[in-house]
Amino acid sequence: MTGTGGTAAGILVLAGTPIGDIADAPPRLAAELAGADVIAAEDTRRLRRLTQGLDVQPTGRVVSYFEGNESARTPELVEALAGGARVLLVTDAGMPSVSDPGYRLVAAAVEKDIKVTAVPGPSAVLTALALSGLPVDRFCFEGFLPRKAGERLSRLREVEDERRTLVFFEAPHRLDDTLAAMAEVFGAERRAAVCRELTKTYEEVKRGPLGDLAVWAAEGVRGEITVVVEGAPERTEVLGPDELVRRVRVREEAGERRKEAIAAVAADAGVPKREVFDAVVAAKNAERAAP
Repeated sequence: MTGTGGTAAGILVLAGTPIGDIADAPPRLAAELAGADVIAAEDTRRLRRLTQGLDVQPTGRVVSYFEGNESARTPELVEALAGGARVLLVTDAGMPSVSDPGYRLVAAAVEKDIKVTAVPGPSAVLTALALSGLPVDRFCFEGFLPRKAGERLSRLREVEDERRTLVFFEAPHRLDDTLAAMAEVFGAERRAAVCRELTKTYEEVKRGPLGDLAVWAAEGVRGEITVVVEGAPERTEVLGPDELVRRVRVREEAGERRKEAIAAVAADAGVPKREVFDAVVAAKNAERAAP
């Protein structure tokens, strides 16, 4: 590979950084910080604390690279790479480009046929998954959910039938609303784990049904949050709308409120509550329209 003017192209290094305990820093990280020509950091103040903690003195140029300037700064870094520079990309915690800045730079470097490598490091996604007590053989990472309630519900409904274990990031001040929305869409009894302050002094993993976790989170939770949710159960019996409606009516006749009856039938049938609700509404509309 060659850069501009026949110069050998440089290399982009994505560096995993500790998600809490600085002692978890991978051994190669110190060497990369000391030897990089350019260090692109999500937060230069956090970078300073990291280098001080590792007793490293960078010799390369340090530039900021965060969500606000990612698009504008990417061409500058690609130009440096094309000119032969070794560019190290570090974010506040974890692996760059995983819900952090980095994807644009990686894509641009790949397009220019510039080598991209990584210094593996701690990952909140994998750490939370391993600690959750939920199945780890198959999982999917959904990152941060939308902040607006309606958009958040829509996104959750997109994955309500997902059989794999789900992993999300969330801000502490939105955790109670998010868990309540998850309980509404996935079912209050779906198992989950809230992993807080991983590898830090006040690390906590709270496990339980989504409904219980939503009540717990309503009291207020602090710190960095990763939520792991059990995948949707396998449907053992496919029930048509008429049978779903019949089962709801049986429960209503026994004294259950409609909302509880719908939730119970959905849980028993392994289907989303929305599917049962829609069947009940359709049946009511059909009865009204009948002569």
